[in-house]
Amino acid sequence: MVMAVSMTTVKAADEFPGRKLYPDVPVMSTDELKQKFASVVVVDARTKYEFDTIHVKGSENILVSDNGFADNVKALRGRTTKPLVFYCNGHTCMKSYKAARRAMSAGVKDVYAYDAGIFEWTRSNPDLAVLVGQSPVRVSDLISKKDFKKRLLSANEFQKRVPRSDVMVLDVRSRLQRAGAGLFPFEEKFASLDDKDKLDRYLDKARREGKTVLAYDAVGKQVRWFEYYLRKKGIKNYYFMKDGADGYVELLAKQQGASVVAKDAGKK
Repeated sequence: MVMAVSMTTVKAADEFPGRKLYPDVPVMSTDELKQKFASVVVVDARTKYEFDTIHVKGSENILVSDNGFADNVKALRGRTTKPLVFYCNGHTCMKSYKAARRAMSAGVKDVYAYDAGIFEWTRSNPDLAVLVGQSPVRVSDLISKKDFKKRLLSANEFQKRVPRSDVMVLDVRSRLQRAGAGLFPFEEKFASLDDKDKLDRYLDKARREGKTVLAYDAVGKQVRWFEYYLRKKGIKNYYFMKDGADGYVELLAKQQGASVVAKDAGKK
């Protein structure tokens, strides 16, 4: 019996690396959350864009990295005495633990981390999840990491495709991230992810004209969620720049460095 418990503990530690880093944070399993669903308040600790893309049905959204997190959680506690269960993306995402710990540090009691994450929850309980405004979720609509990676182009390959007449290049960074300048002047459109009207105009145009959408964000993270919106809009041909604008800047730095080395070699 002791051996069985020990093996179970080791397996849990391997599957959920955050539990070792946050031993003070109580956790709740998928089965436990399903059983207690009506008697708890589920809180999404991710960004609003991630939340709007996919979330636990009926959940609250309080971003863990927001400066007002503690006040927002206290305000939620003031509205309910139910246990608060925080979640994020999956087994290796630390936001659920961080949110629970921050809530505990703020004096909020009876909090948990649901560390299996939104995708495991959705696969197990599609009727209690919302994907791009639709519920129940068709599990087949979930995009695996493997399939997402098939849509990634290196910065170099992305750059090569930009001039083609059969593509539409979209910079989906925020105005702050963009800082007034795109990576491909005169060859791209700009529409931040929270500007749905502008995005829709461009995507509808791309679909009508049969163009492939080439999109990039700041660091290659947000396009994972943007892919769901592209599919909802009926866009079938699309690719993303791996590592986003940061990846392209890194490519330019390497190219510039190589050019300098070549020039120096030519002088010798």
